[in-house]
Formats: sequence, C-alpha cells, structure tokens
Amino acid sequence: MKRVLILGAAGRDFHNFNVVFRNNPLYRVVAFTATQIPDIAGRRYPAELAGPGYSDGIPIAEEKDLEKLIREQEIDVVVFSYSDIAHQTLMHLASRALAAGADFWLLGTQHTQLKSSVPVISICAVRTGCGKSPLSRKVAGELRRAGLKVVAIRHPMPYGDLAAQAVQRFATLADLERHHCTIEEREEYEPHLVHGTVVYAGVDYEKILRQAEKEADVILWDGGNNDTPFYVSDLEIVVADPHRPGHELAYYPGEVNLRRAQVVVINKVDTAAPENVATVRRNIEHANPGARVIETACRVSVDDPAQIHGKRVLVVEDGPTLTHGEMCYGAGVVAARQSGAAELVDARPYAVGSIRSTFEKYSHMTTLLPAMGYGDMQRHELEETINRTPCDVVVIATPVDLARILNIKHPTVRVGYEIEERGPHGVTELIAEFVKKVEQRRLVHV
Repeated sequence: MKRVLILGAAGRDFHNFNVVFRNNPLYRVVAFTATQIPDIAGRRYPAELAGPGYSDGIPIAEEKDLEKLIREQEIDVVVFSYSDIAHQTLMHLASRALAAGADFWLLGTQHTQLKSSVPVISICAVRTGCGKSPLSRKVAGELRRAGLKVVAIRHPMPYGDLAAQAVQRFATLADLERHHCTIEEREEYEPHLVHGTVVYAGVDYEKILRQAEKEADVILWDGGNNDTPFYVSDLEIVVADPHRPGHELAYYPGEVNLRRAQVVVINKVDTAAPENVATVRRNIEHANPGARVIETACRVSVDDPAQIHGKRVLVVEDGPTLTHGEMCYGAGVVAARQSGAAELVDARPYAVGSIRSTFEKYSHMTTLLPAMGYGDMQRHELEETINRTPCDVVVIATPVDLARILNIKHPTVRVGYEIEERGPHGVTELIAEFVKKVEQRRLVHV
C-alpha cells in the first residue's frame, strides 16, 4: 500500500481523492496540503466523505511543510491536484518532492473524469480571469432559448463545512444564504440564478452529477481557475486571454485545456492589442491545429458613468482574477478609464488584516482592490478597507453586487461585463449546432 500526500487547494484535490483513491486498497492518503485559499489548512477532510479506513478523516496541512510531511509520514507518492500554476513553479514543487524521496504524480483526465448520461458542455480556460463566467452565462442563455433545461455544475469552492457541502443545489438567491456562501461562491452562482439556471456545487462530484442528471437536458460544466473538466464533455470550450499572450502555453493545466479543446474562444479582443491576439492565434495553431477558433469581445458597461467622470475612484475587482490569476487590472479599471475617472485610488495604505496581507503577497496590485471574501472575517476586513479608503465613489466590478452584501459608506457604481459576438460564426452558431446534435440523438434513442 503506497502512502499518498495530495497537494491541493480545496477543490480538485478532494475530487481526485474521491474518484481515484477512496476505497482503493492500493493507496492510503495520509494528508492533503493547502495553498491559494486562506484558512483551509488545519481542517480535516471528514470521515463521512473519506469512506472506510478513514475513521478520523484526513488532515489538511500547509504546503510549505511538504518536505517535513514526506519525511515524517513516510510518503511514497505526492499527487499534485490544483490549478493555475506556472510550469516553472510546478516543477519547483516536483523537485522538492523528488528531492525528499517521494514520487511526483499528475493525474490524467482518463482517470479523473466521470461520464454523464446526459450531454455535457464544458467551459474552461487557460488562466483565471479569461472571461469564462460570462461565456458560461452566454451559453446557458442560448441553451434556454432553444428550449433545453440547462443545469450548471460549478467547479468546487467548498470553504465551509465539507460534510454539509457534499452536494449543494442552488435554485434561488435564498439558497446562497441557506448555504452560507462566501463572496467567491456568490460571484459564480448568483449570475446563473438570476437568469433561472439551477446550479450544483460541493465536494462529491459523482453524487452531484447523478442528482443533476435527473433534472437536466444539458449539463454545463462551469470550470474554475484553469482546471480541466471533472466530466467527460460532448463539447469542450476553452477561453484564452490576449491580455496575457503566451500564458496559454505556460500554465498548468491551462495548456492541457488548450490542447484538448474542440473550440477555443479568444475573448477581450476589443481591448487587447492586435499583435497579442495574433500571438494567441499562433499558439493555438501550434498546440491544437484542429480546434475551432472564435473571437469575442468582453463588453464592459456601467450603470451610471456620470458618477465616475472626474472623480477619485476606488475600483474593486474580482479577487481570484487579480491574485493567482496575476492580472494587474480587470473590467473595473477598464470601465473607470472609459468613464473618465480623474484618479484610481490606491487602497493599500488603508488595507487591514488579511486584505493587507493579500497586497503584500501579490505586489503587482496597485490602484485597485481585490474582492477577497473567503469567510466572515475576511468579508469584514474587505468592508473596513473599502470604508477607510478616501474616494468619491466605489466602482464595483465583481459579478455579485458587493453593496448588497457589505455596508459600504461611499457611493457605489456597478460594472457589468458580458460576451459580445464578433461576426456571424460565433458562440450562437456553435450552440445551435450542438442543440441540433442533441435533438438528433434524442430521435435516435426514441
């Protein structure tokens, strides 16, 4: 029996355990490690999810203690199980594991993807912040217009009680309160819910799939970070970002997504330099010459541009896009500049607690504020940071309205961003072709 350590970030790691190692007599998972997400380490993967042989559950330790864990726990195999990491950083982790005496594994899609009884469209990306979420909303809308019941299954974000979060179903905004969702969860679930799409998420993605199949004509896998889909997909769409040309070949598992994709959507072509769009196109042709390539704009809108013009503006952007997504700006900065803001205010001198620590860790962020809210304490610190920052208006560029969740004392303006077609042969045509195939398949089965 090999002793296994799984490196994770509260998502892919649990899924890999469930489908590869749980109930497998050849392996004993001794521990998980955690990174990227605050306050994950120190908990346990609960016994009721871990299965027989894990009566005390499985501890979750800090990734920084990798060598110590390998040595003290006599680890045979280190399994890397999270996403959005530079190839060079990934190999540093591999080198640490190998130097400490353990094998280092990456698990392939053949062993980690589950098969659905209903058609699946997956939407993933080569990096965090490419525009996957607005594309998911666009695709869900096209499926609904075709008369299909679409159910979205979101990549895991289980930051609370893992046993209670094994299978979560969200049909209304009230469900977000019932499940005590963090800001990060709300950002992904709420935009689907307001358009009538049921969302599933949680920890045990086989149980989630089997429940979702009962009410779906089509399942939409709404991926997270740049992770690969948990389910075998009938249509695999991957989003690339020309604001970060070259990243599609430099990050794991984003490059895996790029090479697997049936369709690659180059988003944000309206605000990216033409030469950067061309670079991404060349890289797609090199890595996946058979992929269909679609270009889209990311249309940024502001509910009241006059409130921004000539004002000192604090821009609050989507957190993960800025942190492990490594973007220096997002839709909020674009909207502020387009609306004639006089100044983008730097929140760093006024940041408190974990928000201050986030700025210290991700030093590329300057005149904007990441919407970090992985728990009640961090949500309070985000609120305090916003209120301490001297500004005329707060530009909220997160998918969920922070003014409804936080007690913000400054005036606020919402920024939206949606996928916009560029030409006739785009996403709408793609989904129409998919729907036709679904209908033909139904006729054959009848």
